[in-house]
Amino acid sequence: MAQSFVTNRKSFLIQIIPVMLCFFAMGFVDLVGTASNYVQKDLNLTDAQANLFPSLVFFWFLIFSVPTGILMNKIGRKKTVLISLIITAASLFIPVFGDTYLIMLLSFSLLGIGNAIMQTSLNPLVTNLITGDKLASTLTFGQFVKAIASFLAPVIAAWGATTAIPTFGLGWRSLFVIYAIVSFLSISLLAATPIDEEQPDKASGTGECLRLLGRPFIFLCFIGIMCHVGIDVGTNTTAPKIIMERLSLPLEEAGFATSVYFIFRTAGCFLGAFILRSMSPRLFFGISVIMMLSGMAMLWVCDTVSTLYTGIALIGFGNSNIFPIVFSQALTNSPNEKNEVSGLMIMGLFGGTIFPLAMGYAADAMGQTGAVAVMTVGVIYLIYYTLKIKTSNNPQI
Repeated sequence: MAQSFVTNRKSFLIQIIPVMLCFFAMGFVDLVGTASNYVQKDLNLTDAQANLFPSLVFFWFLIFSVPTGILMNKIGRKKTVLISLIITAASLFIPVFGDTYLIMLLSFSLLGIGNAIMQTSLNPLVTNLITGDKLASTLTFGQFVKAIASFLAPVIAAWGATTAIPTFGLGWRSLFVIYAIVSFLSISLLAATPIDEEQPDKASGTGECLRLLGRPFIFLCFIGIMCHVGIDVGTNTTAPKIIMERLSLPLEEAGFATSVYFIFRTAGCFLGAFILRSMSPRLFFGISVIMMLSGMAMLWVCDTVSTLYTGIALIGFGNSNIFPIVFSQALTNSPNEKNEVSGLMIMGLFGGTIFPLAMGYAADAMGQTGAVAVMTVGVIYLIYYTLKIKTSNNPQI
């Protein structure tokens, strides 16, 4: 019996470790905020031009989320994740050849496509390894691992930019090489890992997903996801710019603001799994949104390092659990159409395209205060959404 337990545990670890490394690779998409700031500095771009990069990354979620669900049903989840990793690795090697505007557009486009496919396929793959009560905690841990890659990105970029001998001769672009190597490691380990997959569900089409927007609560959830991602990408991109504008610090130092955001978002993901066991989703959601609103107010008026970092930390912690709460509310609202709802909610990540574009134009017109104003609109919507969160086990509208 003991030998069987050890064998099963070893087999489980052999499977779950490569999957968790894939979650780490999923976090590579968040390097776009850091990278766009360095590209803006190198190429003397306006805020509107620089913010096109994160907007382009998240545009592909609108295009690829539903087709990825169909692809999974044809070739399986593991093969779909492998395709996403290959595209991600390719996107990360492209900047080795330069950092011109067109090269970076191509790199970020492929990064967005790869991440859209990965976001849609990796979580379902986990269900082939974990079921029942342990699934939620495993997915939460996956998000924790993902967040580690997110907050390491600005640290690695700053290290590459400030070393006496530019790392790999690429400076801050060393970040891409390091993450590309990790991507290839993920591909190798996952490809060599045997995973028994269940029979695929019936594929959902674009029409089935879009028709759900006619349901008022599902539409509210869809907009809520857009606001969450818009604020996430917006803070990731804008926080260093605020530090540079208010305190006149160089990008290599100001870039730590992005790490502050992701450190507190990571802590929020970890703690949220425990807090939600004893607190209602509506109450926790409301507290989270108030933290975000307080953080936005601090970014609006404060001009010291400590207060600005405090505001960024409040936004990071507050925004950390918005997605899972909204996502679960949408699934509970339509329990018989989970596949369609899941595809639609992933499409909502398109908010990462709309917000940075609007923030770029606002920042060019009003300074970074304009960008904060755009994000604040998203927070105000989430306050409204808080009032609509259902407390029953089967909310139906």
